[in-house]
Amino acid sequence: MDLAKVKMVVTDMDGTLLNSNHEVSQLFYQQFEKLKQHNVLFVAASGRPLYSIKDKLSSIQEDIIIVAENGGIVIKEGNILSSNTIKKESIEKLAPLLLSLQDTHLLFCTKDKAYTFTSSQKALDVMTQYYSDYEIITDISDIKEDILKIALYHEIDAENHIYPHLQHLEGDFKVKLSAINWADISEMNSNKGEAIQLLQQLYNITPQETLAFGDYNNDLEMLASAYYSYAMENAHPLVKETANFMTKTNDNNGVEFIIDQLIRAKEQLNSNF
Repeated sequence: MDLAKVKMVVTDMDGTLLNSNHEVSQLFYQQFEKLKQHNVLFVAASGRPLYSIKDKLSSIQEDIIIVAENGGIVIKEGNILSSNTIKKESIEKLAPLLLSLQDTHLLFCTKDKAYTFTSSQKALDVMTQYYSDYEIITDISDIKEDILKIALYHEIDAENHIYPHLQHLEGDFKVKLSAINWADISEMNSNKGEAIQLLQQLYNITPQETLAFGDYNNDLEMLASAYYSYAMENAHPLVKETANFMTKTNDNNGVEFIIDQLIRAKEQLNSNF
């Protein structure tokens, strides 16, 4: 393993870079400054909305690339590198099915805010941990902005209570479990893997020069786009099968543990010249 070759580090947020309290460690920020010194690009790739990722990484947001809404939008220094929205006719076709799902709360995610039909305070309390800027609506037509992703929240379990009802949509849409309680629907070309491949092309970086971390099924395409693909110890079994390597849990600084090895490899390489 030669981490000294790595030119781009990509990490998911929840369950990966963030601990169980949704916090970023101070150690990571120290490491980030060293990554910059070694000219390593850093990419935060999450199912979270753009404004939420910026909030979590506010002190470095201008120095990183952000892949938000599972690849729905890619931004660097305020410039949109890619944006994939769901066609309005698709939204209209999907709506009856999605609204029929029991105990399921919908979020229609746009660049700057989310829209929901739910008035359940219990659900809103959870949903707003990720989508703090939201509006309660009564009809799909109330949404005037382009929709990047539809997020579905189930209070018990998305894999057993949401996914079986959406599985038949695969082939026309990306249907991904993004956490225990969450499932996401996006356009087919809207995923973290497509976003990372775009960045690899833009910056002339190969999969062998890419390091990626993930924990859930919306990370699968991203992990497949990197040779140095790491599943968190707390990851979904399918993620562990897909990744080439394993690291510690998000609560044990699994991302930082590997980044430290990368930095040491870079320093060792430089000391040899």
